[in-house]
Amino acid sequence: MKIIEKEFNLQTNEEIIIEREETAAETKARLDHKKANEAALAAAEIKATEKASLLAKLGITDDEAKLLLS
Repeated sequence: MKIIEKEFNLQTNEEIIIEREETAAETKARLDHKKANEAALAAAEIKATEKASLLAKLGITDDEAKLLLS
C-alpha cells in the first residue's frame, strides 16, 4: 500500500509531498487494527441480536425496556 506524507514549512511556505510504500511494521499494524475492528463489529452484531431476541421473548419493545431499567 502506498503512503502519502505531506509536510508544510510555515516559514518558507514550502509543501513537500512524499510517496512511499508502507513498511512491514506499518502493514502489520494496519492488518491488526483491521482484524480488531472486524472482531468488534462481529461482537456488537451478536450483542444486538441477543438483545433483540431477549426483548422478543419478553414481548416488550426497546423503549419499554429502557423505562423498566430507569
